[in-house]
Amino acid sequence: MAKLEQYRQYIQKLLSEYGNYQHCGANVEVQLIFDTERDHYQILDIGWDGYDRIYNCVMHLDIKNEKIWIQRNATDIQIAQELVAMGVSKEDIILGLQPPYKRQYTEYGVA
Repeated sequence: MAKLEQYRQYIQKLLSEYGNYQHCGANVEVQLIFDTERDHYQILDIGWDGYDRIYNCVMHLDIKNEKIWIQRNATDIQIAQELVAMGVSKEDIILGLQPPYKRQYTEYGVA
């Protein structure tokens, strides 16, 4: 249980840091979504750019079976490397944004 709580804190810290970056548009809000009961964590951009609706999931991480799943990363930030630097073992990081057959070729967990 301690590992699970530690992973929650790591994810929230990471997303809080990156959620502070402002979107280029004044009418776009950055939302941090932390569902600690179901272990879903996201950064969303929501708003308007003129007549265009902005709704973008920038980052999405989940915790499943005490492993951190990176579901989406629409940035150039190396989230997995940052998690490793925080103390998460590579085997506990699953690149969910990669097809299952490719995960065995990464340096991270395969689930």
